[in-house]
Amino acid sequence: MQDAQHPFHTLTPNFIMDAVESQGYRCDCRTSALNSYENRVYQVGIEEEKPLIAKFYRPGRWNDDQIVEEHRFTLELAEHELSVVPPLLNSSGESLFHYHGFRFALYPRQGGHAPEFDNDQNLLILGRMLGRIHNIGAVRPFQHRPSLDSRDFGHDSVALIGERFIPQEYRESYQAVTSQLLQVVDEAFASVPQVRYIRAHGDCHAGNILWRDDAPHFVDFDDARMAPAVQDLWMMLSGDRPRQLAQLAQLIKGYEEFCDFDPAELRLVEALRSLRMLHYSAWLARRWDDPAFPTAFPWFNTVRYWGEHILQLREQLSALEEPPLELP
Repeated sequence: MQDAQHPFHTLTPNFIMDAVESQGYRCDCRTSALNSYENRVYQVGIEEEKPLIAKFYRPGRWNDDQIVEEHRFTLELAEHELSVVPPLLNSSGESLFHYHGFRFALYPRQGGHAPEFDNDQNLLILGRMLGRIHNIGAVRPFQHRPSLDSRDFGHDSVALIGERFIPQEYRESYQAVTSQLLQVVDEAFASVPQVRYIRAHGDCHAGNILWRDDAPHFVDFDDARMAPAVQDLWMMLSGDRPRQLAQLAQLIKGYEEFCDFDPAELRLVEALRSLRMLHYSAWLARRWDDPAFPTAFPWFNTVRYWGEHILQLREQLSALEEPPLELP
């Protein structure tokens, strides 16, 4: 049963403005919710200043050290003049604030639109930017944030769905295809034993890159983890194999102007895609008690959804059996 008194129910406009004003700002009574489900994000008008973005963290997901570590990473990138959007600091140098049981951060508003991944020049620029980000990300590891691995994203996700969500008529099929899929994923990771894990954005899809003034601005490092460099590259690839090879060539051309890329990591592309698919379903399942999720994703947890999901997993298993992408 959905809980109408989910913690985010507390986030009324008055509560949001009171939280922002607790950091010394004066709100002009304009608040608007932005498209975010894992956390809650709002644009808040500020008297005689530009609006701010207020991000309220989902209770229980990250601890304070993990959130601050993400903030410090983006601030480090900004200090190197990279186009990221770090949180604002108060007079004490703090970026994570607490208000009546919630943790929140404030950001400057950044305009822009999604990048065109079919534009070769854009891909070259994006590759350069990621090369610079990863060059800094490789300097030191995260101490508190976890790594992207098949246990967390794959095995644990499958266990959750298999125990609580998969309809009985699909249980056997789901267990069979996920067992095969995870075996191949684990074999793919084992085939690249020297893969280097670095501090990475972790979720480089088009919605987290704002294009403006012929430059990309990377936002929302909320999923930052230790991960292979290719994790921040593969989501920019689309289309058939020849098109993906052409896109990859442009990305890596720009990337290697600032950071070396290990082509062996290309063997992980479809494995990482598989983990994302498994994790996405488990993410929806874990958040199903949040009233915003049944409203936004009404198709989830229907018999039709699980049938289509199993079909997609079978197709992904076939993709894993194809030769990996290669650099020219």
